[in-house]
Amino acid sequence: MNMKISTGVWPTMVTPFTEDNKIDYKVLEKAIEWYIRKGVDGLFAVCQSSEMFYLSLEERVELAAFVKEKTAGRVPVIASGHISDSFEDQVEELQAIAATGIDALVLITNRLAREEESDEVWLANLEKLMAELPESISLGFYECPYPYKRLISPSLLKWCAETERFLFLKDTSCDIANMTEKMHAVQGTGLNLYNANTATLLKTLKLGVTGYSGVMANFHPELYVKLMLDGLDQPREAEQLINFLSLASLIEKQLYPVNAKYYLMLEGVFDNYNCRSKNADEFTPTNRLEVEQLHRLTETYTRSYAK
Repeated sequence: MNMKISTGVWPTMVTPFTEDNKIDYKVLEKAIEWYIRKGVDGLFAVCQSSEMFYLSLEERVELAAFVKEKTAGRVPVIASGHISDSFEDQVEELQAIAATGIDALVLITNRLAREEESDEVWLANLEKLMAELPESISLGFYECPYPYKRLISPSLLKWCAETERFLFLKDTSCDIANMTEKMHAVQGTGLNLYNANTATLLKTLKLGVTGYSGVMANFHPELYVKLMLDGLDQPREAEQLINFLSLASLIEKQLYPVNAKYYLMLEGVFDNYNCRSKNADEFTPTNRLEVEQLHRLTETYTRSYAK
């Protein structure tokens, strides 16, 4: 397996679109440079934030390949992109994404069984799917909330870790007790847990979570990088920072990822906030004002931590 896991911040990348609704690769390259300049440790290139459920397989493959190429080894790149219901279509999707050269292939937990099906069905489907994937590529999991959220149990996660093929879990439980159980289950293995939730992040970092992989790294990743670097060594400053980050993360309840794209416009990266998954016309002037205020606050915090 070829992935090098690192403690840190892994943004769930948003996808820029042109005015005629095609992926804007010129802007995407600017975004890649922006993320790296902000100090992130890796990039999650094809995920729900990327609007993968609204991209064709060809687009998902091109997106993963482009991000991997343009990072040029500076940070590792992971990608998902298996959105289909049928096993055969999932195999086609995952094999195509794996062939792009990404560092790890991320499986969506809710694609392995229907909501009403048991963990036994889930595991049987996983074993069947793993047999179709190249053993040379590292694997991961993403507890994607859409079309339904399926949290992986600690016992299943332990089984997966012991195969030595899984190195990454993007946890969306937003539950410290659940994450603690998972960390205990995989202790001593190569599987690392990344928290997607800001409010619980500092407490789980103290408990041993590897890093952060959430939507707010599309707004101010540099502040999450700061928290990861200094959070355990400077507890007072870390508490102040997490208080701000937790309140700031309420912006997620707006029209995401439209609002993240608007933030990146304020950063001089994106040209527009066009989306396929959401109607950008519903992004109100008040919504824009709230994002602008967050942008100014971020600049203030960043300057204060730079001193």
